Amino acid sequence: MPSLRVALCQIDIIVGDLDSNVDLILAAVRQAEQAGCDLAVFGELSICGYPPEDLLFKPKFMEDNRAALARVAAATGDCAVIVGYVDQEPHVQPSDLPGAPAAGPMLNSAALCANGEVKGRYVKQWLPNYNVFDEKRYFRPGTDNPLWSIAGVTVGVCICEDMWVDPSPVNIMAGGGAQLIVNINASPYHQHKVEARDAMITRRINETATPLIYVNLVGGQDELVFDGASVVVDATGTTIARSKQFAEQVQVADFTVTDPKPISLPVTTVTERRSVSMEGLPPVLEPLLDPLEEIWEALVLGARDYVHNNGFTDICFGLSGGIDSALTAAIAADAFGPDHVHAVMMPSRYSSDHSLTDSEKLCQNLGIDGRTISIEPAHTAFLEMLTPEFETDDWGLTEENMQSRLRGVILMALANKFGWLVLTTGNKSEMAVGYSTLYGDTAGAFAVIKDVWKLQVYELARDYNRRAGREIIPENILSKAPSAELRPDQRDDQSLPPYEILDPMLTRIVEHNKTAADLIAEGYDPETSKRIARLVDVAEFKRQQTPLGTRITRRAFGKDRRMPITNLYRGNP
Repeated sequence: MPSLRVALCQIDIIVGDLDSNVDLILAAVRQAEQAGCDLAVFGELSICGYPPEDLLFKPKFMEDNRAALARVAAATGDCAVIVGYVDQEPHVQPSDLPGAPAAGPMLNSAALCANGEVKGRYVKQWLPNYNVFDEKRYFRPGTDNPLWSIAGVTVGVCICEDMWVDPSPVNIMAGGGAQLIVNINASPYHQHKVEARDAMITRRINETATPLIYVNLVGGQDELVFDGASVVVDATGTTIARSKQFAEQVQVADFTVTDPKPISLPVTTVTERRSVSMEGLPPVLEPLLDPLEEIWEALVLGARDYVHNNGFTDICFGLSGGIDSALTAAIAADAFGPDHVHAVMMPSRYSSDHSLTDSEKLCQNLGIDGRTISIEPAHTAFLEMLTPEFETDDWGLTEENMQSRLRGVILMALANKFGWLVLTTGNKSEMAVGYSTLYGDTAGAFAVIKDVWKLQVYELARDYNRRAGREIIPENILSKAPSAELRPDQRDDQSLPPYEILDPMLTRIVEHNKTAADLIAEGYDPETSKRIARLVDVAEFKRQQTPLGTRITRRAFGKDRRMPITNLYRGNP
């Protein structure tokens, strides 16, 4: 039975950076060739990056994307290359739609390259149009199921969603004679995604008895993060190679394909069978991360790529002495290196002494730059300036929010002066109910823990200390009652239910589309259910003005959840 040596090429590409993406691809191809590989496989739309969104409506972008593919093809030799790009059919009928592409239908495609040329293409058939995906906005589906002979092995190629649907092109290709299926992906991470992929791969192999190569992108792109975790699975369902999660890697694996099958689909030869005999490679299975470490690595990679890919090296944020900003500090230190992290403590008359001492200790433990700028002079000046307008000395939400907005002004001033990027520190629970100040603690460019529920914040912080083997995030930060410290003796639970109650309610509302009536039917307190559901609804205008942040759940605030701001539906019983 023939064997194949394949390189799973997980690379961290950037949307629109065509030249750099090609350089990364060619560097990985050279590694594959040096390792004697028959085939190098890259992820979906590796040439242009995923998702390219409305860049696809720029004719010059489409032209440059095809030129970039030609550059890859010209550099190939006997090692075949499968790489994702966007192709286009000839223009058929002009469109009157503003911004519509100037040429024909766009195609999410995989190119098969070898010996200096493009040998053919496969066009994605199933276009996802849910959650974070908008592919029907851009692409026309393919219909053909061609096969390719690579080093004497009959190969079927498909793209991402094609594996998840019924009837799947995977089954059609295997039934038509494919000895191997290659599935290239731009599969964004969320919790439990690896388990779902593994289950689907196992299902397809059980149905087809055909080996499968799954290659995914890695890296952050705006709110999405791609986790890699590429695999090779043989015809028995045994995983014989697995790449790292959240890291670039060229993983080389050998495996034996199944016996020849009757071929009923068209086959194009890409490369001939090699006569060179090479010593077999032992299987390499990179270990999967545990659930909390997996989330941690997603948050670190998402933040790092967003900051670096947008041209920044340093970040700043407000360090309050609370758990959210402490976790943000630890993630930032991992993502950018301590020398590039600037934590700003901005105490007011209501800041507790322990908030400052805890923050200073955290900065020392992390080795990051910590500086203190009191907002009290500015706060006093603002109160004096506005007293004639307010015509009252009663303290309320207006005066509380003023403190938060002053802190936002300070952070933005530092960022402008020194060329830093501002991170915000709010968590998903706060964003859900609007427990934040617009243009205050929401002011910034990237919300690191935007998709992390409050209870998860504590879990991640404790796990971080456990993995470090010492108390980096001080125990006092972990054990103190959460507080915004905007008025005397303020605590979160004075305004909200305890997070042990609140987070499960919010998860049902935000991630499972439950209404107040649904929560009441599940046994939650009726008045609390109505109040929390209403808070989620009325905070939509805030959320749509806040910075994006890394998505780690199945339904994050952003592309996943598109709710109207003007909305009077409450879903009450």
